Amino acid sequence: MNKTVEVLSDQPALVARALELILSKLETAIEQRGQFTIALSGGSTPKPLYEAIATQKLPWDKIHVFWGDERYVPPTHPDSNELMTRRAWLNRVDIPATNVHPVPTLESSPEVAAAKYEQQIKEFFNSSGVEFPALDVILLGMGDDAHTASLFPHTEALKVRDRLLTVGNKDGNPRISFTYPFINSARSVIFLVAGANKRPALAQVFAPVADDFTYPSRLIQPQGELWWLLDAAAGLELQH
Repeated sequence: MNKTVEVLSDQPALVARALELILSKLETAIEQRGQFTIALSGGSTPKPLYEAIATQKLPWDKIHVFWGDERYVPPTHPDSNELMTRRAWLNRVDIPATNVHPVPTLESSPEVAAAKYEQQIKEFFNSSGVEFPALDVILLGMGDDAHTASLFPHTEALKVRDRLLTVGNKDGNPRISFTYPFINSARSVIFLVAGANKRPALAQVFAPVADDFTYPSRLIQPQGELWWLLDAAAGLELQH
């Protein structure tokens, strides 16, 4: 694993650096494999990044978009990560509908939705073996409890190692989430973390020894590159 930690001056600088990194990965992926695959995160931090991507002139027909986690709500629901991304980015560009791969949240149960999304991803990557497919980029955020995607502290989702997708749980609300071994199969994982409230969790995530099940972001150790992009408020204690 190749790990890089960068502390940027503020959130606009964080977004600019993330955009630069993604465009670089996109160019390499299309050169080498003819397409670029990215899994997105929800929340307020990546929204300006998606708005910035929407302003770029890109080969949209070669870009495939997935989601690393999603609330189990209809795609029209205000809490939907898909809805946020469509408004900020996807509805503003000429990306083919078949290149957008949202979590199927209208199934009979979250478990059915997770299994269906897993099957869709396996079919897309033509993956039937034991090896997990590798996305080019997985974007992640981190909560002040050190959760990432919908992998929350001390939940059953953290124990799932043999599947791509699982059902996370936040205060009784189910969420569909990539498992940490699937995240770890990515070529690049990029964390975007902003705000002083993240400092205590970051200290534990970066500590030489701490409990992975208490601080789930510690479990993210990809086979490829790991990027931590932090704003100054979040990364203050890591700058020294």
